[in-house]
Amino acid sequence: VQLQASGGGLVQAGGSLRLSCTASGFTSDDYSIAWFRQAPGKLREVVSCFSNSDGATHYTDSVKGQFTISGENAKNTVYLQMNSLKPDDTAVYYCGLRTRWGIRVDKDGYDYWGQGTLVTVSS
Repeated sequence: VQLQASGGGLVQAGGSLRLSCTASGFTSDDYSIAWFRQAPGKLREVVSCFSNSDGATHYTDSVKGQFTISGENAKNTVYLQMNSLKPDDTAVYYCGLRTRWGIRVDKDGYDYWGQGTLVTVSS
């Protein structure tokens, strides 16, 4: 199983980025992909989750109304559109794959991880 994350970069505060995560090499019909982030000196935290089965989503409170998660099931790809970025959004963003039904907001609920993509928001 592989997860390929991309889309990170350097952006000024107020700018936008779109992250992509494509999963391959698995056969589960039901899966969820989540984005977590880890800032320097902090624990990895959930950002947003997407379930391919029913399109269910979850957002952590700090990104509601700012980030939008969506999925393209035919490509096993999930996107995270990040708008109005703030310096506090600076982190390495990781995508995780859960090869079972349902969304989990804890990292232990995910079976596989991508390599991470760095998002840096300058003030």
